[in-house]
Amino acid sequence: MSKRDYYEVLAVSRTATEDELKKAYRRAAQKHHPDRNPDDKAAEANFKEAKEAYEVLSDGGKRRMYDQHGHKAFEHGMGGGNSNAGAGFGDVNDIFGDIFGDIFGGGRQRAPRRGADLRFVIELDLEEAVFGVDKRIEVPSLVACKPCDGTGAEDRKVETCKTCQGHGQVRMQRGIFAVQQNCPTCGGRGKSIPNPCKTCHGNGRVQEDKVLQVKIPAGVDNGDRIRLSGEGEAGPPGAPAGDLYVEVNVNDHPIFQRDGNDLYCEVPVRFSQAALGADIVVPTLDGEALIKVPLETQTGKQFRLRGKGVKSVRSHGHGDLLCRVVVETPVNLTSRQRELLKDFEQTFEGEGARHSPRSSGFLDGVKAFWDRMTS
Repeated sequence: MSKRDYYEVLAVSRTATEDELKKAYRRAAQKHHPDRNPDDKAAEANFKEAKEAYEVLSDGGKRRMYDQHGHKAFEHGMGGGNSNAGAGFGDVNDIFGDIFGDIFGGGRQRAPRRGADLRFVIELDLEEAVFGVDKRIEVPSLVACKPCDGTGAEDRKVETCKTCQGHGQVRMQRGIFAVQQNCPTCGGRGKSIPNPCKTCHGNGRVQEDKVLQVKIPAGVDNGDRIRLSGEGEAGPPGAPAGDLYVEVNVNDHPIFQRDGNDLYCEVPVRFSQAALGADIVVPTLDGEALIKVPLETQTGKQFRLRGKGVKSVRSHGHGDLLCRVVVETPVNLTSRQRELLKDFEQTFEGEGARHSPRSSGFLDGVKAFWDRMTS
């Protein structure tokens, strides 16, 4: 059976670069590798075909001969005299090391993994969130062991692992197959500790409550996060620490509600004040302010005090304070007050629509509704 064109086998163009060839071969080898396709003769054949194609095309001399003569270049010893014969096998082994690393979890040496990032939720009162505050927090964390200074060694002496020569990984080769895996002696760190620390048992880290002072900027809100670089978990020996993310949770306030940089509050007024108008003192976060309630004010009317809200944590602007008037019905009336109210109520007889437009409109609406229901 005639052989397929090597470029077709690897699904690359005839102008493919060395890097493109390597990537194409790696894809084909991963797809058809016998370990991934046990007892599949077709996959085994495709695997061998891809390997043969890559061995030729990855070698500059062999590729030029193949481009000129095709498969005939390697029949009857035509390619035997090439001084670069077999030059592609080093790359083949590298690729197989990558493939087996993907399959079995090995791979090239990696730098020590940094410590884990941590999250801490801090509770703030509204005033603390608005004006900023310094807070002391305690965070359970893995910290560098003090007796060994995070080295994991009692005498702080760390040696290069003799098994992997400091690479952290060992390579097992059988023919053209190469497998890389973490060094069984040092666990992939590339270092060995002849005299482990008695406190951390060679880990270089211990569990501890880390005490920190956190500066909360003015204007933070629910869900805002403050990143403290390097204040997360300590990394293994030789690795940096993670980061700490302090997440803000603002407690409910008895007077104010917050929406972005604006504050809202309800201001109760007596119905006589609402009817006749009055100057009402209202609270703000930095003192008191005066609002002028005009005569005949209804419940729900809103007054805006500009700049009395929250200073934005991301800009120089301030929000506003919005005060909503709530007309309050008096309670615990004296007999004199009740009599006065009765006399006052009698003055509305026959003039309800004039003095209570909303009530009159409501009653008209109810009457129209019943007329429709009964017609």
